[in-house]
Amino acid sequence: MERGGRWFLNVLRHPLTAVALWIVVAVAAFPFAVTVTRHLQAENLQVAGSPSVWADDRLAVLQPPPAAGPTLLTGLPAARLQSVAASIRIPAAWLHTTAGGLLLLPPAGTPAATVGPLLAQVRQAGGMARAVDAASIGKEISTDSERTLHSSSIIALPVLLVLLPVVFGAVAQSVLPLVVAALGAELALAMLSVLERHITLSVYLTDIVSFLALGVGVDYALFVTTRFRDALDRGAAVPAAVREAMRTAGRSVLFSGLAVSLAMATLLIGGTSYWRGLALGGAVAVVCVLLATHTLLPALLRLMGPRVRWGLIPMAMERWSLWRWLADWSTWRPWFSVALGLGLLAAPALLATRLSVILPADLAVMLPRNSSLRRAEALQQQLQGPGSVAPLPIVLEFAGTVSDPATWTVVARITGDIAALPDVAVVASPTSIGLPPARLALAAASAPDAQALGPLADFINPKVDPHLVALAVTAASGPDQAATGQLLTAIQDTLTHNLPFGTRGAVGGPTALLHDFTRHTNRRLPWVIGAAALVALVVLVAATGSLAQALAGVVLDGLVAAATAGILVLTIQRGGFGLQPQPPNLTVTPLIFVLLFGLSMDYEVILLHRIQEALRTGAEVRAAARRGIAETGGMITGAGLVMVVVFIVLLTSPLEILQTLAIGMTAAILLDTWIVRTFLIPGLTALLGRRAFWPGATGTEEALRPAGAGLGED
Repeated sequence: MERGGRWFLNVLRHPLTAVALWIVVAVAAFPFAVTVTRHLQAENLQVAGSPSVWADDRLAVLQPPPAAGPTLLTGLPAARLQSVAASIRIPAAWLHTTAGGLLLLPPAGTPAATVGPLLAQVRQAGGMARAVDAASIGKEISTDSERTLHSSSIIALPVLLVLLPVVFGAVAQSVLPLVVAALGAELALAMLSVLERHITLSVYLTDIVSFLALGVGVDYALFVTTRFRDALDRGAAVPAAVREAMRTAGRSVLFSGLAVSLAMATLLIGGTSYWRGLALGGAVAVVCVLLATHTLLPALLRLMGPRVRWGLIPMAMERWSLWRWLADWSTWRPWFSVALGLGLLAAPALLATRLSVILPADLAVMLPRNSSLRRAEALQQQLQGPGSVAPLPIVLEFAGTVSDPATWTVVARITGDIAALPDVAVVASPTSIGLPPARLALAAASAPDAQALGPLADFINPKVDPHLVALAVTAASGPDQAATGQLLTAIQDTLTHNLPFGTRGAVGGPTALLHDFTRHTNRRLPWVIGAAALVALVVLVAATGSLAQALAGVVLDGLVAAATAGILVLTIQRGGFGLQPQPPNLTVTPLIFVLLFGLSMDYEVILLHRIQEALRTGAEVRAAARRGIAETGGMITGAGLVMVVVFIVLLTSPLEILQTLAIGMTAAILLDTWIVRTFLIPGLTALLGRRAFWPGATGTEEALRPAGAGLGED
């Protein structure tokens, strides 16, 4: 603390220098921050070492000749599109009317060159030709996400400009969190821009950085500046007021920030580049905001001094008498308070066991129902079968080569075994063209190049790798149906048990990749949640010195998590409030629960530290709890409302994944701030008395230090 005190004194004595240094940092970081998306990966759900990744790596080596796939033609009248197609002899049977245009569905194996002239003429005439595949759908999802983030910021900014002065109690004071959050986010993005050159990170981390930086930046600035104003109101000099604010609220914020960043870091246990990107993005964002809160914010407070009260709003939330009334009620009737809080959480928590989280292999279901790509894919499924939108490519790697007849004997046997599996509609195999193994081996050995292979070029490329053979299976069911998942397992079991020694095979493609990601994440998810809970427990013990309060906090967070899961069942999964019913997305639901454990520590530490401050003055526990909720209730719920505004605007998105994040985070924050902090923690503290802070009476030795001790003392 002595070394930290000297550092803090330098900030107080030279606030202009501290602000100038941050301006230099902002200018230096800007070029990196604005290019952060340059090296980010949009599709990074691969599980390293999984069978699907192995198969895709080898399938990429084969480089089959490009084939024509389903294509959506729009931007021109249907009659014009049909006329262009007829002029270059595209069969009318390949064209199907869909929303806003035509769906081009050439037969499987049609060379891309056959439809190339049609696509070129459509584009030259001002129309659009988009492939109906996972890449195009993924691009539209990313575009919709970016559009949502842009529109939500337009909605959120004016709401925050109105809400922040009310929460902070003064117009001038409400500007500080925006400065802290903006500079913290810029520094975080710049750091990630450097990291992404060395490790694979998710494109979604920019969203996490923006939301977290704004949310925690507002929270931390609110807690610190409120204590600063309280000290000024008592007549303290500006330097002393800054010291008090940083010694009390600043210390609480430090523990809170550590809790959030460490909770985000637990996503590293997810073990994929997707989870690593979210973990690093969230942790770095919070650490950078913490840095700004403990250097830039005190310097600004030192410079602003009493001017922080400019634009004072007398009815600010932290001054409302509501919280004094609630404090009296929850501490003088603790049994009723605890029973009410538990009842309000238990009602939705009863539905938690019905939560069904998936990662859709059919990405089109993530698009809004009126999406032209989604409608085109639905038409393709009607015409060609549900499994046509996601074929299952298989790769076989032999010890021998495709010039050996024995290789083709094995390929023929495996083709027959797979064709006999339930839910198989079609198996595309080189042995299906009717040639015996000896003829196939001779054709593979004598072909001078891939073009001379004819139909075999779709399955082998002996000039590149003579040990690989590809197959393709079309399931009778859709990619997200249980039967397709069972078929994937059955194919892999068939390959594992029926291939000869020295031969390996696996299923690749998007469906298998997402199946591996889901299975891998589900195995690790309990460890992620357990680690987040452990982080919350350790940080609370370190912050308060109370194992009893730490255990209570973690248990109540678990109950809030269950209640949040129940609300997701009622809204997203069952389609409540007019939403489209579908299971919550696996790529965002774990993030909600991890953020819950981290962000709840913000409010927990602030409340418990206020209670401990009252205990240090000699107040009995019930009175200390009453004072704690009375002084922090408006501040905590105000901070929660700011976080809610940040997330709830995502409901404007047509994407279910962002709606899930919006509803999940909104529910978790409101349940935590309005129920746990308002009723349960004060009520439990009043019931337990001094045992509420076991093993110490009021907390750690650090918490018991006299009011004059701490950062910035000479």
